[in-house]
Amino acid sequence: MISTHDIFTISNQKQFDKIALKVFRFQYENNLVYREFCDFLKTDVQKVKSIEQIPFLPIQFFKSHSVISSTNPIETTFTSSGTTGMITSKHFVTDVGIYEESYRKGFSQFYGNIEDYVILALLPSYLEREGSSLIHMVDDLIQLSIQPDSGFYLHNYDELIAKLMELDRAGQNVILIGVTYALLDLVEKHSFQLENTIVMETGGMKGKRKEMIREELHQELCIGFGVKSIHSEYGMTELLSQAYSLGEGIFECPSWMQILVRDTEDALSYVREGKTGGINVIDLANINSCSFIATQDLGKKYPNGSFEVLGRFDHSDIRGCNLMVV
Repeated sequence: MISTHDIFTISNQKQFDKIALKVFRFQYENNLVYREFCDFLKTDVQKVKSIEQIPFLPIQFFKSHSVISSTNPIETTFTSSGTTGMITSKHFVTDVGIYEESYRKGFSQFYGNIEDYVILALLPSYLEREGSSLIHMVDDLIQLSIQPDSGFYLHNYDELIAKLMELDRAGQNVILIGVTYALLDLVEKHSFQLENTIVMETGGMKGKRKEMIREELHQELCIGFGVKSIHSEYGMTELLSQAYSLGEGIFECPSWMQILVRDTEDALSYVREGKTGGINVIDLANINSCSFIATQDLGKKYPNGSFEVLGRFDHSDIRGCNLMVV
């Protein structure tokens, strides 16, 4: 059996590969949906000797199937956001403690001690629905910060503006984590010159504004907040780990998470580093669900393992992934 201690103490590529292959075999044996998918691809499990040979489950399966590798009772169900009438993804989580260990350790790896920060969260579209894994994470980080000023904001922008200015002037380290459209709304109401605040966008216009390319978006936010760079968080309902960008849209993963970039014309092969393709995520914290997810995001990977997210497939681009949805 693979322990979470083994997963969260990975320190090199050899260890990662070894545990990833163990997780693959465990999930093939214990996850009916994933096993049927692998069998559909005629995967010979005994011949899978590298992470590149592991089949990646198209993320759409979370909209139509229960993707579970555990017989334990479901503790919570995370759901994706979606417009009315849209089918949303459901991630059935049998051990929410693994998710909490994952994001706590991941945050610490990139930002250090949570108690050093006031966490201000501007996440209206997430707060207004149930089942958001992002709200679960941010709420826990707010509690762990042990800072009386930490908290959520909905549409009370004036209150948030006053709090941001007060804390920044006092020299308090702050992380403002916000959904993209709400951060843009905020800087339209007030222009800042923040010196002690990290601004982290979680992506998504949620149908509230027209989509923008990252460079344009980050430039607008940098000017509006008076900061040198915009941080970003890359996570999703179907995963239990996050990658972070400390600026320039370049993401890094915690040690138990990696990405591969697949060919958009052939979902079972990979493109070379620096070339654009579909993002496949290995999230070893997702042991009780599926750790090998083919997302609908487009990106490119760099030699040091960092990556960039360039956009999403439109429906005509999914091709190989569509063929695999059985």
